[in-house]
Amino acid sequence: MLTQPLQQLIDYFNDRFEHEHHSNFRPFILEGGLVSGIFGPIRVSSFFLPVRRVDNNEALTGHIAQISVTPYDNNVHSEQSAEMVGSFTNVITQPANFQSIISLDRLCRTVHMLNYLNYSHNGGVVFLDVDSRHILGVQQDHGAYFEKTILKCGLATKNIVISTEINSSYALNHTQLLDGLYNYRRRGYQIALNIGSLYTATGLWDLFVKMSANYVRINAPNIETRRHSNVIWPAIFKPLIELHNLSGGQTILQQVEEKEQANIAVSAGFELVQGDYYEKLITDHLRCL
Repeated sequence: MLTQPLQQLIDYFNDRFEHEHHSNFRPFILEGGLVSGIFGPIRVSSFFLPVRRVDNNEALTGHIAQISVTPYDNNVHSEQSAEMVGSFTNVITQPANFQSIISLDRLCRTVHMLNYLNYSHNGGVVFLDVDSRHILGVQQDHGAYFEKTILKCGLATKNIVISTEINSSYALNHTQLLDGLYNYRRRGYQIALNIGSLYTATGLWDLFVKMSANYVRINAPNIETRRHSNVIWPAIFKPLIELHNLSGGQTILQQVEEKEQANIAVSAGFELVQGDYYEKLITDHLRCL
């Protein structure tokens, strides 16, 4: 629940940024009821993808926060923007630049929290993508800085799901990553592993067992993948789902765009789903009321 007017919260976080960076740059902006953050030449804002139950598509269980990125070329701020770490592109393509990644991640998460206040009345959880390099770049007290942001917004860590994408390298070499995720969990955050399309990656099962994440996010097989494959998808997904269920977690089939993918969610035993297919169903249902 929002305990302060949104503009007051934005002013608070801008003041904090000025103090921490010894700068007069104020990156957080409110326009049209939407908060955005300035990072070098880009403006970062939020949109939220509903997560629904398979057995009741109208039941919302949470939202996945996503970033929207647009160029920022306001001449008034261009000189001040240069004080920021660098461009979004540089951060993404320079994996060793941990401080830039951490700075961008923190800015994005603050923007997401401020924008999520418009959705928090729905209850449920919000999934926040955290770059694995951020988790590796922070040596201790993961989530401590972000916890202050959450509490200032009148929210609680128990409703925040720290979601990190797992690639083949992290699936095999996950000790340090797990240490960081355990630190988040100790502070009350929930944890999600986003394995995308790594359905059979080596080391994945070991990672599942050791982390016992609250959620596992899996991409629905796309049209091209299904067209050129004889794979029986429920048979691929069921062992992952059953293993994860043993730890009391839930699985999400995401990016569901069509009925065939939705059928896979049901037959494989997914509990939760996300995708435009369900949003169209809800919209069509409301039109018929």
